Amino acid sequence: MTNHAGFTIDFRTTAGPLVLGIALLAGGCAEEAAIHEATRASSDRLAAGTSRANEDLEKHGSWSARRRWQSRGVGGGGALYSPSINPHDGREIFMASDMKGVYRTRDFGRSWTTLHFHKLQGGVLSQFRFTADPDVLYGVSYTLSTNGIQDVATLAKSTDGGATWDAEITTPGRPGDGHYLFVDRQGTRRLLFSDSTELYFSRDGGRTFRSVHATTWPGGLLVGGVYWDGRDIYVGTSDGLLVSHDNGGTFAVDTSIGGMPAGEKIVSFAGSGHGKRTTFLAVTFSATDGEGNALISADTTGGELDAYAGLYRLKRDGRRWEAATSGLGPTDKLAFVAMPDDNARVAYVAGGDREKLSPIVLRTVNGGETWQHVFRTDHNANIDTGWSGFGGDMDWEFGEYALGLSVSPTDPDRVALTDLGFVHVSEDGGRTFQQAYVKPADENPRGADTPMSGVYRTSGVEQTSGWWLTFYDEDTMFASLTDIRSAFSEHGGESWSRDGANGLSLNTTYHVVRHPYTGALYAATGSVHDIYQSPYLRDARLDGTPSRPARGGIMVSVDKGATWSLLADLGRPVVWLALDPNDPDQLYASAVNSLTGGIYHLDLSAPGAAPAALPAPPRTQGHPYNVHVLKDGSIVATYSGHQPGNTRTFTDRSGVFLLQPGASAWEDRSSPEMYYWTKDIVIDPNDSTESTWYTAVFSHDERFYGGLYRTRDRGATWQRISDRYRVESCAIDPKNANRMYMTTERDGLWLTENLDDEAPTFALDEDYPFHHPVRVFWNPHRSKEAWTVSFGGGMRSTIDR
Repeated sequence: MTNHAGFTIDFRTTAGPLVLGIALLAGGCAEEAAIHEATRASSDRLAAGTSRANEDLEKHGSWSARRRWQSRGVGGGGALYSPSINPHDGREIFMASDMKGVYRTRDFGRSWTTLHFHKLQGGVLSQFRFTADPDVLYGVSYTLSTNGIQDVATLAKSTDGGATWDAEITTPGRPGDGHYLFVDRQGTRRLLFSDSTELYFSRDGGRTFRSVHATTWPGGLLVGGVYWDGRDIYVGTSDGLLVSHDNGGTFAVDTSIGGMPAGEKIVSFAGSGHGKRTTFLAVTFSATDGEGNALISADTTGGELDAYAGLYRLKRDGRRWEAATSGLGPTDKLAFVAMPDDNARVAYVAGGDREKLSPIVLRTVNGGETWQHVFRTDHNANIDTGWSGFGGDMDWEFGEYALGLSVSPTDPDRVALTDLGFVHVSEDGGRTFQQAYVKPADENPRGADTPMSGVYRTSGVEQTSGWWLTFYDEDTMFASLTDIRSAFSEHGGESWSRDGANGLSLNTTYHVVRHPYTGALYAATGSVHDIYQSPYLRDARLDGTPSRPARGGIMVSVDKGATWSLLADLGRPVVWLALDPNDPDQLYASAVNSLTGGIYHLDLSAPGAAPAALPAPPRTQGHPYNVHVLKDGSIVATYSGHQPGNTRTFTDRSGVFLLQPGASAWEDRSSPEMYYWTKDIVIDPNDSTESTWYTAVFSHDERFYGGLYRTRDRGATWQRISDRYRVESCAIDPKNANRMYMTTERDGLWLTENLDDEAPTFALDEDYPFHHPVRVFWNPHRSKEAWTVSFGGGMRSTIDR
């Protein structure tokens, strides 16, 4: 999903804790010792190299190397999944966002850091697996394909405790098609990994794999969990319980076990204990819908938890699955089961209450005979909340259902839960839970309703999408966001409130402008999120339907952005606004619709006047983006990508267009590379003639048109000054006309300090960890402070040291 409530989210990534306490394979001890010793040596070399690098940076460091981007914002707000608790240190957790962020805590959620995207990237199926050696970890990393639609999966391995993820490993199966990873935590070398249809086994730490099972199910292969016990391996799959008794030499589905109806398939599986004391638990979904179509697939997610069918338990030598649902309510739907390694009496299940629309967690202390709700959301009975909770700005229905569950393999009291917006943890077996997305000092006490309009600071979990920042005065800031719609700060961005009753009711606030005389703020809003990002270029997504129309309009605030009211309903999403610098009462808005979209004009001095559509530029079809009114009265605009109907085919409707004063028709000032997917256009503030423009372009096919383009003659001629694959925007430092940041979709944040050269050189800002910054801003009230918003990585700020 993007990071937004209402998308389908993966539930499987922690659905089968692996078991510790199993003897190493014969002959493996020496190899494990050698691996550990090599790892220590590698870590020593890394530390030495890092120390030398830091000394070099201190002596010769560039401007960007002296900066440190810090996570800001209100915390949370987007989908999180695949939490994995370190068996060697229960305070450490890895988890991922579908927006590619990977987050790590070493203090059990009180604070988080974002892994650099060059190390590891998240995704719907990202997973993190620990081994017997605390230095050896495995993961599934996802990068965007060249078309920006599909995720490309690769296995990753760390031999230094997660500091780097570039150890040698092979990714088996069809290229890019990765789904489930499980590792024998008693050693470091046995792995199971699947693509859409096959399961692969490795006994040499991922250097080589061989196929051990292939499904014939039309939906593909879902692997819900693995239990390892020496030479015996049990794999809970959508094909049934797959078993090997010869150290992975052969696997076969155990068809002798009954009790599970034929119309159900395992989607989550866990085991705990040893030998005959072992207990297995499994969650099942219905295999098909009422018309016989496959419901279960390799990509089944927690969004399908309404397909929940049952919860079962099985003793290791048992021949029949038994229902284990005592304690579940009629509206409880499950998607996860998790167990510690060596305590078969304790287990957790998670999913959602479909009546209350809230996440649920249940615990058993008798091996699944009975279950008790432990995540008690009514009046936040046992949960210390952040800004989401019973009575809060966003109630529990924002998180809605679990999409990740983890219990520490070595401590059954340590639990982590993720959902569509947040992460919560427990250190006492579920007796109490604490939010883990805002700073602990800002959380609200359990047993009390979450207050409205509270003020919070992020713990480092920032996974929502942002589009614009407005610096009203030295203390007051307004953030235009997706899903949570907005955030408001009266503390210079140090802390934020997420006011659910501030008048902004549509999904996304895209852009805000300020009237230079009245101080009023005007906001572009829409019910459709992520407009002009990869999944949101098609008419079918942007135009809406009769049953679910796309909506949008212009909102106004007269109290610095604290509250908003409707100024004009345009009946379609609005993504950009511009005020005429010569007459700020003339407002222009970019409204999105393939048939009726375009740039609209509104006279603010004539209350009640209907917005009037400007003529459409040549070639375009209703997808306007940026609009700027120049000092001479000219209007320059970009139109972005267009995919007709429900196709993925681009048409040449994009580009840069100029409407000169008094003209009735637009001029096409596009370079041919801009015809398909143009993004921001930035007018150079240092050019008094406003003739120098910078235009960001996304590549859309194998021609690789993407990059940053510059014109010095208002689009008569263009020069590509960066050939990054997809450039989102750019921003020129107001203190230094030769310095510019450039944002990209999958290549991170870039900086040049010789912008005026004919061929500026851009360097990656290694300190910025997220792959997709959207825009950069300098705080006009604090000259050394820069900010970024991103597509799923929240906000960050830095001060030039």
